[in-house]
Amino acid sequence: MRNHTIAEGGCPLPTHTPKRREARTLMVEGTHLVKVTHALSNDTRMLILSLLSSQVLNLTELTAALAMPASTVSFHIKRLEDAGLLHVEYVPGTRGAQKLISKRYDELLLTLPGAAVVQDSRDVVVSMPVGNYTLIRAAPSCGLAAAHKIIGMLDDPRSFYEPEHVFAQILWFRAGYVEYAFPNNVPYGAAPTRLELSLELCSEAPHFDEHWPSDITLWINDVEVGTWTSPGDFGGVRARLTPAWWAEDQTTHGLLKRWLVTPQGAWIDGERLSDVTLNGLNLTRDHHIRVRLGIKEDARHAGGLNLFGRSFGNYPQDIVLRLGHESLPPTSTP
Repeated sequence: MRNHTIAEGGCPLPTHTPKRREARTLMVEGTHLVKVTHALSNDTRMLILSLLSSQVLNLTELTAALAMPASTVSFHIKRLEDAGLLHVEYVPGTRGAQKLISKRYDELLLTLPGAAVVQDSRDVVVSMPVGNYTLIRAAPSCGLAAAHKIIGMLDDPRSFYEPEHVFAQILWFRAGYVEYAFPNNVPYGAAPTRLELSLELCSEAPHFDEHWPSDITLWINDVEVGTWTSPGDFGGVRARLTPAWWAEDQTTHGLLKRWLVTPQGAWIDGERLSDVTLNGLNLTRDHHIRVRLGIKEDARHAGGLNLFGRSFGNYPQDIVLRLGHESLPPTSTP
């Protein structure tokens, strides 16, 4: 490829070769996964991405390199741009505006739908997307969004039952609860020793309000583990994972909290929460573990909640349940 760029009108332009930088990674999941993989399933579009690996090109140069009509090249560029893989910019040229095209990312990280389960000799870890709830009761203000759009209608509880809800990366409601069914993957012949639950969350206020307390309660298998008071609903700044289309005057991030239940009691971030113990959770009763988060009707601070997935907020994680376990002693033979 040449070391200079030619304008669409044929005039040489300054080189737009990007400076040396670290690889840019696009995390792809949900409905966006379909659009990205479809955009990549074409030899011409893959060649365009290859040509843009080390420099910015304009439409004339890409057309010449591909030996294709400009209309055909424009079609493929639009498909890649819609998938978020290209950046197209119009800049002044000697004969009017010209279109400069650059590649936005160097690599992709694809996440398939559904919960991810990791198991080793001591722990079982399940990562549950926030949109994979099994039961929800939400009252306005409420809503949910995937990584690239709002799902359904804002402040309409019926939106939580849209088929796309499984792709939600953030959900919020002023009152109610949301419940998840985690697989109970403690190995047969073993007993749980502790349960940890970590997630990013905060209160739900109009737009955002850092001084908007909310009493958020955790239940496991219908047992009330305890209540944590969120200090507020956080926004006004672009968080680490906030999508570009999401307004900064709305909720943008929460706090990463960690609940722990052991045979001795329950804690949150190392502080004693309640006397609920692991045995009281009946973890071996069913093949799944029900985790519910919500606002009690008699809560002192009924300030709602926001839950963040791996593509919103500041922490690239879903709701993570970790179960420690140990082998049971062998049964003695009489």
